[in-house]
Amino acid sequence: MKTGMLLPVLLLLALTSCAQGNPRGNFNMPCEGCEAIFECPVPFAQLNWADTLPDFNDAGPKMLVTGTIYEIDGKTPARNVVLYVYHTDQTGVYPTKGGEKGWAKRHGYVRGWIRTNEDGRYAFYTLRPASYPTGKTPAHIHPVIKETDMKPYYVDEFLFDDDPYLTPAERKQQPGYGGSGILTLTKKEGILTANRDIVLGLNITNYPKQKGL
Repeated sequence: MKTGMLLPVLLLLALTSCAQGNPRGNFNMPCEGCEAIFECPVPFAQLNWADTLPDFNDAGPKMLVTGTIYEIDGKTPARNVVLYVYHTDQTGVYPTKGGEKGWAKRHGYVRGWIRTNEDGRYAFYTLRPASYPTGKTPAHIHPVIKETDMKPYYVDEFLFDDDPYLTPAERKQQPGYGGSGILTLTKKEGILTANRDIVLGLNITNYPKQKGL
């Protein structure tokens, strides 16, 4: 497939997809908010490998994030892995419309669900999120992973290499769960694009060698 055809094809797939204080690093510890992954209004088996988050057609810097999720060996593409993502809007808050239930009260409506394809690929369209209105926290996208027959868990947040709040100290604090989450954005056809590959269980303490937990 020609590179120029990638964005239209991904967008078509995305538009047909599901419209809908964590002690990280230790697989046996609670994962606050991870259960939000189960709030997808369609069965996981019906998810596409690409999704468009609800804010994509709003005003703001449009963005496409793609990548491959690999098994723990870092080589074998991991198929049928569910990735749940959510982030702030252009004002730096997790927006709600009123009447939200469950984790949508905290995560807001700018969220989406993706299920990797046979090649382990995933993609999502959204707007680049803003930092929180107070403080100097780098802008970020929260990711939660759900492997078949395993409980959900966090990997490193998606961050942005050109974010002024992503200081050298902040970079050193990133634990590398699933690999680096720092994105380098390149503008293509008017859309900021970036790639992030994820390795299941990488740097996560007590990650089970045998799945089913």
